[in-house]
Amino acid sequence: MRCPYCQSEDTQVKDSRPAEDGAAIRRRRVCPDCGGRFTTFERVQLRDLVVIKKSGRKVPFDRDKLLRSVEIAVRKRNVDPERIDRAVTGIVRQLESSGETEIASGEVGRLVMEALKSLDDVAYVRFASVYRNFREAKDFHELLGELKGDEEKSEEGAG
Repeated sequence: MRCPYCQSEDTQVKDSRPAEDGAAIRRRRVCPDCGGRFTTFERVQLRDLVVIKKSGRKVPFDRDKLLRSVEIAVRKRNVDPERIDRAVTGIVRQLESSGETEIASGEVGRLVMEALKSLDDVAYVRFASVYRNFREAKDFHELLGELKGDEEKSEEGAG
């Protein structure tokens, strides 16, 4: 693993431990040349995924971009970072196990919406406003009506 500080190719692993509920390995590394310390994560990747944008352009799937999008939606909300990471890992697993190597960006967005709905209602509405390209207040009103309908359904099922 190349050192991010001095670009030396000879770094040493000082500590390894499971991360993301065993779905990844977290490694603490040190560079013998510059003394720099950094962390890497090793994950299983079943296949190389490609996201097809609305424009038709194809880009490699980027887990970190997905994580950043979810983190933006939950910003300043009281959501445990571990739950966020589990949700992102779950989305990635769903995409990888779909059997497809090319995935429409809309499908990724739909999976993020599902995950956010179970994490935090405000984050869900934030993401939906961008994902569904809200233009006016009634768009929010309709989405909140959907959320309320889902809550009423789950209360009926619990009773």
